[in-house]
Amino acid sequence: MRRAVLAITGLAAGTTALVVLKGSPGAGQAAQNIPADQASVAPGGSGPAPGVTPTPGPAGSASAPSRSTRPSSTPGTKKSTATARPTTAAPRTTTTAPKPSTRTVTGPTVDYEYGSLQVRITLNGSRIVDATALGLPLGGQSGLRSDDVQARYSGTSGEVVAKQSANLDTVSGATATSAAYQRSLQAAIDQA
Repeated sequence: MRRAVLAITGLAAGTTALVVLKGSPGAGQAAQNIPADQASVAPGGSGPAPGVTPTPGPAGSASAPSRSTRPSSTPGTKKSTATARPTTAAPRTTTTAPKPSTRTVTGPTVDYEYGSLQVRITLNGSRIVDATALGLPLGGQSGLRSDDVQARYSGTSGEVVAKQSANLDTVSGATATSAAYQRSLQAAIDQA
């Protein structure tokens, strides 16, 4: 709010100074050509507009301020003031690249000696952005092996996303689970 007040005050002061400075040289002659009843440029008033100092006419008398007056070629003719037309900006055209489609592909269920699992991958365009194993065994030694495989391969920062393929390193102690994960993953990649 303070900045807006300062900006408006500065604009008003700058405009006033510009009018005073622009009107100084030769303004008296332009003011002499305007009849006294048409001398005011302030709407609805007979005196100068607020903040505008009148320029002295002949013999020290005050005449109308010279805001946008130009000497006319014919003395005594009414001056027309040019009005600025508001300009409109051209419509902004933005082109954005088409967003790649995100889709999910689930590989087939692969049976192995500790149970069965299937791998679901999420793709953004043709890039794998996430992977997870579904149906992994829970509890006991099988659950521990499954947790190791899931932690290493799956997720947005897992080995599947890093390598973008089913050519993964085998998790030590979980060879069968790793092989089943890789088979389902390869089938999901082939479907994608």
